[in-house]
Amino acid sequence: MATSKKAGELHVGEQIDPESGDRDGTAVLLDSADFTTHGVIVGMTGSGKTGLGIVLLEEALLSGVPVLAIDPKGDLGNLALTFPDLDAASFEPWMDEGDARVKNTTTAELAASTADLWRNGLASWGLDGSHVEDLAGAANPIIYTPGANSGVPLDVLGRLDPPATDDPGARQDEVDSTVSGLLGLIGIESDPLSGREHILLANLISRAWDEGTSLDMPTLLSQLMDPPIRKLGVLDLDTFFPAKDRQALVMKLNGLLASPSFAAWATGAPLDPETMLWDEDGNARAAVVSLRHLDESERHFAITVLLSRVISWMRTQSGTGQLRLLIYIDEVMGLAPPVGNPSTKKPILTLLKQARAFGVGLVLSTQNPVDLDYKAISNAGTWMIGRLQTEQDKNRLVDGLRAADGSIDIGEVERRISGLGKRQFVLRTTRESSLPLFTTRWAMSYLAGPLSRSQITGLMSDRNAERSAEARATESESAAAEPPPTAEDESTLAPKIPDGTPVRYVPSNAPWLESVGGVPGSARYAPVLAARVSLLFDDTKAKLRHTEEWEAIIPAGIDGFDVDALTEVDFDDRDFLTDVPDALRYVVPEFSITKKALTAAQRELKNALYVGESIRLFQNPELKMYSRPNESRDEFELRCRLAADEGNDEAAGKLRDKLQSQLGRIQDQIAKAEDRVRQAEIDAEGRKSQQLINLGTSILGGLLGGRSRARSLGTAARRMGSGRRQAASSRNRVETAMNRLEEKYDDLEELEAKLADSILDLEDEWNEKAEAISELDVSLEKNDITIDDLIVAWIPVP
Repeated sequence: MATSKKAGELHVGEQIDPESGDRDGTAVLLDSADFTTHGVIVGMTGSGKTGLGIVLLEEALLSGVPVLAIDPKGDLGNLALTFPDLDAASFEPWMDEGDARVKNTTTAELAASTADLWRNGLASWGLDGSHVEDLAGAANPIIYTPGANSGVPLDVLGRLDPPATDDPGARQDEVDSTVSGLLGLIGIESDPLSGREHILLANLISRAWDEGTSLDMPTLLSQLMDPPIRKLGVLDLDTFFPAKDRQALVMKLNGLLASPSFAAWATGAPLDPETMLWDEDGNARAAVVSLRHLDESERHFAITVLLSRVISWMRTQSGTGQLRLLIYIDEVMGLAPPVGNPSTKKPILTLLKQARAFGVGLVLSTQNPVDLDYKAISNAGTWMIGRLQTEQDKNRLVDGLRAADGSIDIGEVERRISGLGKRQFVLRTTRESSLPLFTTRWAMSYLAGPLSRSQITGLMSDRNAERSAEARATESESAAAEPPPTAEDESTLAPKIPDGTPVRYVPSNAPWLESVGGVPGSARYAPVLAARVSLLFDDTKAKLRHTEEWEAIIPAGIDGFDVDALTEVDFDDRDFLTDVPDALRYVVPEFSITKKALTAAQRELKNALYVGESIRLFQNPELKMYSRPNESRDEFELRCRLAADEGNDEAAGKLRDKLQSQLGRIQDQIAKAEDRVRQAEIDAEGRKSQQLINLGTSILGGLLGGRSRARSLGTAARRMGSGRRQAASSRNRVETAMNRLEEKYDDLEELEAKLADSILDLEDEWNEKAEAISELDVSLEKNDITIDDLIVAWIPVP
């Protein structure tokens, strides 16, 4: 009896006893939603990981989840080998004659024993032919073979259609991935940020997609030779990527196009996730992209473009917590290595980081975990680990598990891995901490091994027959389509143009075409004049002699070329071709293009430029300064400010020189006054000291000693009084000297104040001069206008 399971559960096997290896009856049911956090299947060759992967895909399909199976080894096409009858006749076409000889039997007998083996194997899991029939209806697989017609060819390079998403980041990621893969096909490694090949191709594709236009390879090569881009960054295109080097790149890509095998890359089913993963009725199915027939660079290119397109589609979907799509890569070795950046690495890491929010799960299978980027495996939420070949593989796996869940018992993981047998795996999920051992259930699809190209052709013959019928119908419709009739204003013959007048044709990739009313791709061509004029702006006072190149497209009017309706454009010689386009229809103007009409157009153009064109400058009369052409007002104001600062500095210097002599005189006077004050103070102090000495030696000494007469004492007293008067006079002289010193200090302060006021006045004066800016329009004289080129150009129009 089949295992009972709920909606969304995936029955991948049954737990086994760690000692005996026998099944213990506990079904291993994985929630499909868990795979939005992605999964890793690891196991050496012969461990049974491919069988486990196919069982996982079977379960996803039975639960209604579409599967994108990327198949580098050729095994996943086995999903198409579903035999509900489980009889020998169904198995016999898939028996290998060499295997039968080795086993000393016939292919019929080998088919019978294989049918018995499969019937009994399924029965041991409670499954029978009815379950196989359910799977066949749910899987409805299509095996795509990009670059080959053995399966359903996939149009990878025929048309580079704009992605469905408007997300700029997603579009740029797809551009970068497409360019990296394409360059990888021709052996060129070019960094997206610095490689000129990558940058130019990415700009061309981005430009087309931004305009909602598809590109085919011939158009892309044509644009590489003559890009509709004049600059990349700040550099002119020919400086950044010279024409000679662009031609070398074109030759390499053309060699790819010329290869007989290229046609298979450019035809087939569209690279559209919706039609690949769901049928016309909206039922999910398996899209197996078989890559075994490709070399490494071709595989990388196909995977890069495919995953990039899936990411763009994914970003147009609403968020969900359920599994919307399961992507399975059967051998990821070399696609996301720990060192190096193949074109496949970026989309794989993008899916691991971003796909969960959109319900897209990615399961990576590998026999060499050492060759897988550490960041990639650490993002996985579900691990199914089989036998490993080397200790290095075990160590890398353990590192990844530790990064994904630091709480895991690494010792237990290592112990369990070491004892695994064939089709035995250790299960690790984010839902539980235990590490159950399980064996995979029997696959309902017959595991025939890698499918050959002829086997894939047989499996897909009906689908390719349907596609061939659709293609023939499309070709018949195209053949029956008649060319559009010539309108009344059209002619297949070119109108007469005066001899000596240059005649050119504007290609659809001219960058200015649409701005003048042109329509890329139209077969109707109307005449215009392409004028290139030199304008000389001359002003003696401003010391100006400036020449500008002016270019415009002048459309045809009723009576002649309508100068009033001209459009200024920036063209160059590459925008005008001498070769006449195929199937061209000329729009005949309402007037004859004669020398008189061309002369009149030149005269009117000169008059229009004389009246309407001028160059605006800025002037500062106070400083006698004029701006330079294309100099902004802010830049000119800064120059005026600097000039005013210099003028202010010069005037302030003159003022300082003028006042310097006054300052010197005052400073000398202050020094002299300070000397007089000091001398007066010394004299006054001396008088006071002498007076005290005399007092002690004359009057008091004589009186107390009793030796002097009264007359002698009187004389001493009179001398003492005279000393007091002399001391008082000394004090007056000190005071007078101090007053004069203070007056000199006042003079110094007055001079400094005067200088400060003068400097502020100068600053205000020069600030006003710096701000005295006005506009000056320099017009043209008629002899300053020179028409260098006047071309009659035919442009594609509605």
